Parts: sequence; C-alpha cells; structure tokens
Amino acid sequence: MQAIFGVIFHFIGGFASGSFYIPYKKVKGWAWESYWIVGGIFSWLIVPPLAAYLTVPGYVDIIKSTDGGILGLTYFFGILWGIGGLTYGLGVRYLGVALGSSIILGLCSVFGALIPSIYYDFNPTPGKDSFTDIVSSDWGQMVLIGIVVCVIGIILCGKAGSMKEKDLAAENKANNTEFKIGLGLFVSIVSGVLSACFAFGIDAGKQMAEQANSVWQAANPGQGNFLYSNNVTYIVILWGGLTTNLIWCMILNARNKTFSDYGNTKTPLLRNYLFSALAGTTWFLQFFFYGMGESKLGNGASSWILHMAFIILVANSWGLVLNEWKGVRKATFSTVIAGIVTIILSILIVGYGNSLK
Repeated sequence: MQAIFGVIFHFIGGFASGSFYIPYKKVKGWAWESYWIVGGIFSWLIVPPLAAYLTVPGYVDIIKSTDGGILGLTYFFGILWGIGGLTYGLGVRYLGVALGSSIILGLCSVFGALIPSIYYDFNPTPGKDSFTDIVSSDWGQMVLIGIVVCVIGIILCGKAGSMKEKDLAAENKANNTEFKIGLGLFVSIVSGVLSACFAFGIDAGKQMAEQANSVWQAANPGQGNFLYSNNVTYIVILWGGLTTNLIWCMILNARNKTFSDYGNTKTPLLRNYLFSALAGTTWFLQFFFYGMGESKLGNGASSWILHMAFIILVANSWGLVLNEWKGVRKATFSTVIAGIVTIILSILIVGYGNSLK
C-alpha cells in the first residue's frame, strides 16, 4: 500500500511538472527571459518557504543549525541544477513541450537515479541504497530494467523529433520557425545532465530533512516517515537555482532591451503576471509531491526515475493535446506514440520493482 501511495504522489508531481510550461503560452508581448524569471521568482523564492512554513515546524531553526559546509554543498548543487533548469526552458522552446521534455528528463532520470547510488558505494550511508545493493537484489534489478526501458522510450521520442523536423521542412511550416533540432538537442543534453544535480542536492542536504523527520516522528510515534521532510531542503537548493536564472535573465533583459516588459502597459500586464505566477507555482508542486512520494517508497533511485518518467509521459500527452505533432506523417506520429507507450511500460516495471523491496 505504501508503494501505491508513493506512485500516486509521483504521478501528481509529474503532472505538475509536465504541465507547468502551459501557462507560459498564455503570456503575451513579453520576451522569454521576462516571463521565465517572473515565474521563477515564485518557483524558487516565494512558494518554497511558504510550503515549508505550512508543513515543517521550525524550518528556519533547522536551516540555521545545519553545518555551513552542508548548506554550501546543497546550494552549489542548486546552482548547477539552475543551469539545467534554465536550459530546460530553451530546450522546450526549440523542440516543443513533448520532445524537449522527453530528452531532457530522460537524461536527467538516468543520471539522477544512478550517480547517487554509485556515490553510496564509496560512502556508505544508513538508509541509502548503493549501486551494489541495487544490482545484487531482485527489486533493484527490476528497477534497472525499468531504467533501460525508459531510455529506449526516450530514444524513440528523439527519433520521432528528428522525423518531425524533416516533415515540417518538407511542408514548409512557417509557424514552426522556433523548432530547431540541432540547437535544441544541444541545450537539452546540457539541461538533462545538470538537472540531475537536484537529486544530488537533496542527498547533500539530507541532514535537514532527517532533522525535520525526527522532530515529526517524536511528536507522532508509530506513524512512519514525515511526508514533507524534504520541503526544508528545497529552500536551499532553490536559492542556488534562483541565483543562476536571475543572473542570466537580467543579462538577457539588458542585451535584448526587454526590461520594459515588466511595466509595458501595451501588454496585458496583470494577465502576464498571473500566468507566470501560475506556471512557477505549478512547477514547484512537482517537488512538493516528489518528497511525499519518496517518503513512501524510501528509495532515491526508483523515486527519481518514477518522477521523471511521469513528467515525460505528461509532457508528451500535452504535446499531443497542443497539436505539436500536427502535419507530420503517420510514421512519425506512430513513433512518438510508441515512445510514450514504452515510457508507460518503464513506469510499471519500476513500480513493480519497488513492490518487491
């Protein structure tokens, strides 16, 4: 039953992440950097401490009592993850919601799931599964099979994207001028690798989550792990993400002379701010529910791959709803459907692997 709840929580988080970019499409008259940082302020600065305030008693004291080295490492991984998040937006811009998310999050899932477990082989930590533990157990082997299947699904989605570019070029689709497979793939690969640093940040700041968990368990004996323990860790990680994105967006505002966007009365200002805030808040909800899912599943590798697979599934579904594949050949459409089905299969395999633990 715990595994079932864990999968459900990861699905909700995946739905939030796979859907967050949709409100940005309602923003009118603003440059990308303007609406991205407005949404980011909600994602990384406003909503995380609000969520911690509502769910983690004494979260400020927990942060204050944490060793500076741990805070610094957690923040550092947040900076690296921030670069990944920044290039995520560009990847989606150039490849579309479906293809961009598939490539970025697929790479992110593999790196985020496996590298921490490899680290625990060299630095054993109670309660954490090393790569040796995963490889040598029945449940771990099933999770690894699920990761391989997920990668196959990602490759299929990438193949569909390449086919899509050829189809659009053949049809001379003028309304798809932002679809750039070469540039999009480059920024997506960078984003996929660096976005995995969020998982590393969670591990680096685990002491804060464990402290929150201990306080809650002392007040609620016999009720399992605290669902919201990671919310305090997110605050520090997201400070790093805010740093990276704020610097880059301000540079773009200056270079493109788009500082005027924030007060341009020729654009629907209230609407733009509201939709950007909605996008940013929706984005944060992915990790709010990720923490709840991880508390139920209790394994970082399988939780991470489930979370990412659900995001890929939802993002591709939105791609179909938004007609991002309109005008392509039947073979192209069939390929992306095959990719989505393969990713769904990977989710089922990982979920089954968790049930064996």
